[in-house]
Amino acid sequence: MKFTPELESGVLIKRYKRFLADIMLPNGQEITIHCPNTGSMKNCLFPGEKVWFSTSDNPKRKYAHTWELMQTDQQHYIGINTGRANALAEEAINRQVITELLGYEHLKREVKYGSENSRIDILLTSQNRPECYIEVKSCTLLEDKMGYFPDAVTTRGQKHLRELIHMVELGHRAVLLFVVQHSGITSVKPALHIDPHYADLLEQAVANGVEVLAYKTALSPQGSLITSACKVML
Repeated sequence: MKFTPELESGVLIKRYKRFLADIMLPNGQEITIHCPNTGSMKNCLFPGEKVWFSTSDNPKRKYAHTWELMQTDQQHYIGINTGRANALAEEAINRQVITELLGYEHLKREVKYGSENSRIDILLTSQNRPECYIEVKSCTLLEDKMGYFPDAVTTRGQKHLRELIHMVELGHRAVLLFVVQHSGITSVKPALHIDPHYADLLEQAVANGVEVLAYKTALSPQGSLITSACKVML
């Protein structure tokens, strides 16, 4: 995934009101950009460090700029825009990088499914194979050299696990895919210390046949690309 047009950079001042951040441009001007991240962004905010943002040409947008990347004080890159994860996953499946998901003929995005009014991120189908329901999650929390999900209590994420379990019960294949958008993360585990109910549900999901995968993303101001598998610690 290449960033077109090219990203611009600034320095983070602060994030506030959940979806906004103030940054300073190289010329000293302060601007407000949109922060497309619904999580707590724990360990992802580094005031004084460099950020990169994209710019929309949509005149109806109140904030034309969208925060894409954060550089940490350890020189790691973090993908801030969680909305990129689904597109990165689709691209990786089409490039046959995610070996566990090879061999399907058709891919659809945002398909209604389940019993709790949900939409699956990616649905893979093929003749003579069970349908494969893939829920994509962006993982950015690095703590004590370990990647964790979620970074805040997530009732929505809990619902998605219940839906995946239900799909397995119906005879389908169900996959939870962590797209790791932090260059410092090499393995992922459920954040029991943040959302114990989610961790318990994930354990139940695995016991019921839900597959859990994690793949690392190469991040740069030029573009992002899923490259290789990460270890999942369950």
